[in-house]
Amino acid sequence: MDATAISSTELDIASLVLRLALGPMLIAHGLNKVRGGLSGTAGWFESLGLKPGWLHARVAAATEIGAGVLVTLGLLNGLGAMAFVGLMTVAALTDHRGKGYFIFKGGNEYVILVAIVAVALAVVGPGRWSLDEAFGLDLAGVGWGVIALVGGVLAAAGLLVTSYRPEKKEAAA
Repeated sequence: MDATAISSTELDIASLVLRLALGPMLIAHGLNKVRGGLSGTAGWFESLGLKPGWLHARVAAATEIGAGVLVTLGLLNGLGAMAFVGLMTVAALTDHRGKGYFIFKGGNEYVILVAIVAVALAVVGPGRWSLDEAFGLDLAGVGWGVIALVGGVLAAAGLLVTSYRPEKKEAAA
């Protein structure tokens, strides 16, 4: 096989594998928030500075489940990827902030990787075995990669500007 050529079937398989890795993972995160009790999730969000916590617990769970379903099914591909980027940006700037890069220290490694893979999926598309393909929707390509990245970051920024109120730590005397 020519090393510079990739068949459409190979690209379809790669897209499907990416969708089946990303989508169910995010669905599980959302369901975990619900199953674990939204009041506990709300308290955690409050401790991170996302106020009101009760609202953010519900919005995060619904967004994670919704975006996960979209990506898994390959429906509205670019918009699902944008939601992934937004969610991961908020996580990076709240829960993982100031903890370095590596996830084993609580850092941003995981959320950065998930966001980058979501942008890549927005560029390559959900593939032939997707609802976008079945419905004739074309929400993929470089433009959709940019939309996923910029739109996700802007959505996260909007959420943080309106709702992020971390407790101020007192200076040591």
